[in-house]
Amino acid sequence: MLTDQQKLDVRRYAGYPLTANTPVDNYRDFAYGWVSPGVWQTLYERLNNLSAAEESTLIGVYLTNLGTIEQSIADSYDNLDTEKAAVWTHNSNEVNDKSRLFDGWRRRMCDFIGIPPGPSLGRGGSSIVRA
Repeated sequence: MLTDQQKLDVRRYAGYPLTANTPVDNYRDFAYGWVSPGVWQTLYERLNNLSAAEESTLIGVYLTNLGTIEQSIADSYDNLDTEKAAVWTHNSNEVNDKSRLFDGWRRRMCDFIGIPPGPSLGRGGSSIVRA
C-alpha cells in the first residue's frame, strides 16, 4: 500500500493541487479518469486499489525517476553562473531540457495511472485559441 507521502507525490507530479484540510475520498476528488469501457474512477480510488505489480511499477519506475529528475532541476542552479570553465561548456538550455524531460515523465505516469494531467501540468503540446 502506498504511503501518504507517495500518494501526495503522485498527486503533485500529476499536476493536481494540494487538498490541505479537505478530505479526499471517492466523493471529493476532482482527479479522475476513464479506466475501462464505461468505468470512471477517482485518483483516490486508483491509488488505494493498486495491484502489487502496479504499485511496484508506480514506485520503482515513476516516483523514483521523477524524484531524481526533479532534484536535478533544482541542482541546476549550480551551473547558472558559469558559461564555460576550461573544456566544460554549460548547456544554456539545461533547465528547460530537464523540465521538458520531467513533464514528459509526469505525463507518462498519468497515462499509466489512467488519469488526465492536472491543471498545473496541462495537456502538453500546443493549443490554438480563438479570441
